[in-house]
This record gives sequence, structure tokens and C-alpha cells, in this order.
Amino acid sequence: MNLSSTSPLKVFKGIALFTPGGDLVYCVDFHKQIRWHVHLCGMLQHLLGLPEPPHFLVPCYSATFDRSLNSQTQQLQDVAEASPLVLRYQPLLNAVFETDGAIWQATPLAPEICDPVVLATYRAQFPTLWQNHNLIVRYEQTVPYTYSIQPSQLADEQAAPISSPPVSNAQGYVLRLFVSGHSMATERTLQTLHQLLEEVLNQPYTLKVIDVSQHPDQAELNQVSATPTLVRVYPRPIRRIVGDLNNADQLLGVLSLPDT
Repeated sequence: MNLSSTSPLKVFKGIALFTPGGDLVYCVDFHKQIRWHVHLCGMLQHLLGLPEPPHFLVPCYSATFDRSLNSQTQQLQDVAEASPLVLRYQPLLNAVFETDGAIWQATPLAPEICDPVVLATYRAQFPTLWQNHNLIVRYEQTVPYTYSIQPSQLADEQAAPISSPPVSNAQGYVLRLFVSGHSMATERTLQTLHQLLEEVLNQPYTLKVIDVSQHPDQAELNQVSATPTLVRVYPRPIRRIVGDLNNADQLLGVLSLPDT
């Protein structure tokens, strides 16, 4: 168990992520500039030996404490929010963030997001998360972050921020396609992109499709302001193309490496 001290007088943002079994990983950001959930998921993967980061935990098992300075009154103000499934951990959250008995409010969520039936489907894949290991661990950036790259596939899911650490042992490409809703134009874009990837890439690739109308937080997290947007997350450097994805030459430019 590792409890690290924070300063209750400073402006900071605290982010906590629980497991269904009650383990806790958390971090404190005094610069309030980084979205830390992906790192906490990576830390759980590292600590518990999970097959991949458990991103599905974020909506239902997270809590955030935000201490800011009111520019008009010059007084500190606190906002403490926790997902309904972790509100019972208020005393523990106040202890790790040293927030002097703050009253935590329930994060407003759509009813279907934390549907027990949906969450139960993850239990077979991540049984360790439903066990308690008496973990209370503060995230430090020295903890390795790993991300499993799977063979060529299409996936509609949330994505890690593009600024996450590069993957040293990754093979192939990691691509993200941001779209807005399901339409014939989206279908054509997917068909064109998938055909091109199969024809020109001689390496495995992961293509994740993120619907920003369903996951607006992912658009903000990945700095996407228009759709469609294709981002080459890996190999580095990051490249992106916005708008017309039917231009094969532009797509090849995004896919090509500096020395090609």
C-alpha cells in the first residue's frame, strides 16, 4: 500500500480509478493539464497483469477532485465528483487527496452507461478486477505504460489520448478514425480506408473507429475539431488528415514514414 501526500493548499486536480473489487489507483496533477485516465488504466494493467488496459472502468469507477482558484474572489473552490458506483469510497478519496471531509457529488451519467449486465460481460475477460488486492497506489510517471497492439481489425471504442507514451514493443500501425454518426458517407470512408490499408500496408495495423457524437470526450481528448479525421498514432511522429479521406495520395502521406 502506497499513500503519498499532497498539499491541501495548492490548486490541483486529483483523479482516482477503482476496480469493481475495490482496488484504487490515483494521481495528482498540480498543473491540471493532462487527462490521466488512460495512464491509470495502464497502471492497473501493469499491476494486475491484465491482457489490456481496462478502459471500460473509466465511466463507472472513477472520481475527480478539482481544486481551483476563483479569479473574482481569489478564493479556493472545490468540485468533487464520483461515479455512483464509487460514492461509497468518499472517506478513502478524502484521505488520499487530503480534502478535509469534502462532500462528493454523483457524476451525472446516462442510465445505460453503467448497466450491470453490460459490466458483467467484462468479468470473464478481467476476473482479476473483481478481486480485492488491498491496493491503494499513487501513479508516478516512472510506472511503465504498455498497450497491446492487436492484428488488423475494426473497433468502435474509446481511445487513449494521442499524447500517451510511445509503445516501444509495438509492431505495425495504430490508427484512429474519428467520425460523427453512422451514414452512407461514413460507410464509404471506411470501405475506402480499409481497402487502402489492406493494399499498401505490409504490417499489422489497428484501426479504431470513434464516433464523436457518442464520445465527445474522446474528440476533446485527442484534439479533434472536425470529422472525419484520421490519425496515425504509431509509428511516431503523429500524423493526421482531416476532411476528404478519399484522396489516396493524402492517405499514403499520412501512412508513410519519414524515411520512406
